[in-house]
Amino acid sequence: MLDLRGQGVAGVSLRLRFPAGHRVLVTGLPGSGKSTLMHRARAARGHALTRLDSQDVRDRFGRALPGWLPYEAYHLAVRVVHYARLGAASRAPASLVVHDSGRTPWVRRWLGRGSRGFHLVVLDVTPGTALAGQEARGRAISRQAFPRYRRALARLVSEVEAERLPRGCVSATLLDRAAAEALREIVFEGDP
Repeated sequence: MLDLRGQGVAGVSLRLRFPAGHRVLVTGLPGSGKSTLMHRARAARGHALTRLDSQDVRDRFGRALPGWLPYEAYHLAVRVVHYARLGAASRAPASLVVHDSGRTPWVRRWLGRGSRGFHLVVLDVTPGTALAGQEARGRAISRQAFPRYRRALARLVSEVEAERLPRGCVSATLLDRAAAEALREIVFEGDP
């Protein structure tokens, strides 16, 4: 377990390195910066990389459907398509970076199957920081749902801190806001 929270990383450029062909699950509160972090993933020359963010699916649905239709009307369809994409991608040899809300332990179990397992990157930011991130992106989680996300993530962070990693988890990295901002690349390299 690598804990980069509170490490005074200001002015430092961090890189996380994983073997090519491995799976990385990026988790944290809604608005914590998971999608931003995922876009820093790079594969070494000659290796494929797949990024799976449910927001990409949501955006595609949003462009195809009438603007007056609320997200709640097609939320389930977005989830089905996202998880179908995840199923297909998890069987492929490409390096894989997956967006996770932290409330779906079954996704961690699913990715933990197989010989490669997965690597966990946890953005452990304050609820205020996550709420500000939601406001900045223009999409907020309901007041009823946000506490459930907070409890689920707090449980996961406690387990990682105690080095009780989810089944199939090969490594875990904890980041606070400063470490997330200092992280310049998630690099997949070497032989799969």
